[in-house]
Amino acid sequence: MSDFFSAERPPKRVLIIKLRHHGDVLLTSPVFTVLKKNWPNVEVDALVYDDTQAMLTSHPHIDQVHTIGRNWRKKGWFEQFRLYRALVNTLKGRQYDVLINLTEHWHGARLARRLKPRVSVGFKPDKRGGLARRRWVKSFTTLYPAIQDNSRHMVEVNLDALRRIGIHPQSDEDKHTLFVPGDAAETSVAEKLAGFGLQSKSYILVHPTSRWMFKAWDIKKLAATIDNLAARGLPIILSAAPSKEETAYMDELRAALTQPVFDLSGQLNLKELGALMKHARIYFGVDSMPMHLASAVGTPTVAIFGPTGAIKWAPWGVNYRVITAGFTCQPCGKAGCGDGGVSDCITAITPQQVLSAIDTLLLEYPA
Repeated sequence: MSDFFSAERPPKRVLIIKLRHHGDVLLTSPVFTVLKKNWPNVEVDALVYDDTQAMLTSHPHIDQVHTIGRNWRKKGWFEQFRLYRALVNTLKGRQYDVLINLTEHWHGARLARRLKPRVSVGFKPDKRGGLARRRWVKSFTTLYPAIQDNSRHMVEVNLDALRRIGIHPQSDEDKHTLFVPGDAAETSVAEKLAGFGLQSKSYILVHPTSRWMFKAWDIKKLAATIDNLAARGLPIILSAAPSKEETAYMDELRAALTQPVFDLSGQLNLKELGALMKHARIYFGVDSMPMHLASAVGTPTVAIFGPTGAIKWAPWGVNYRVITAGFTCQPCGKAGCGDGGVSDCITAITPQQVLSAIDTLLLEYPA
């Protein structure tokens, strides 16, 4: 039991809040595992945006996943109030002893004040000043140093919120990210693989896109890399999200390829994508949510990194290779050089760099 709770009065329920994007939510999955391993009888709930809940549903150490609509703010003020009041009432009914807010979103601070848990944890602000900073600090009973630079992996930063209240991982395995595709997704993907004549662990999955397309690699170089692998008889499956930008990129890629590949881009939901990654021999892509998804299902990963920090956001808990150009300005955090949409540090990466990394993992994980 941590210093914040006695054996005579242990916590009963914990709420963990992560109101960010899909990959950010997935990287909180070890927090639930570590909590449950330390407090086996506690009920642990999550609060996330509605479009990210698939990242955590079916996690074996989560009891309930609550959601906030990402688009609530676009509704009229009365509808916003009604929806938010209903959520607050639901959360109040759970009577949380602990609330852990893992983002900078003010929803977490407001809920800490409204739900009045015995312990509430938020990150120590380093940039807020004046009244906003004082209000944030007073919302929580405990603050942890949420390191923002590229010196510590985001999984460890999330776990620091637990360490601050005396809860520590019992093993490195507990710190692994976790994604559960579920039976329906597994069945769907098994049928698709059978239709291709492929078996589990026989193919390389290439997911070359991201919601942030300035992270995408040069299409000609990507096509040359895929053609090289396919010409050797290695089955390649392509995947991508169905967004307008990613669809346009994949159309150009298909036109540039000279070797046959299998293509499931735009055809999978998140659970199915996770199942497809789970059964891949190797995953290759860019720094993105799908890269973290591959790690969470245990697939060896090769990933291209450009403007974002490879220490903070690297694949986690699996054998991986990160490819960078080694520019002195990395990571800059910009949407391309000068925010111009094209990252020179990504463009400079060569097919040979990627092929060497993939070949290294192919030797370590024979079909």
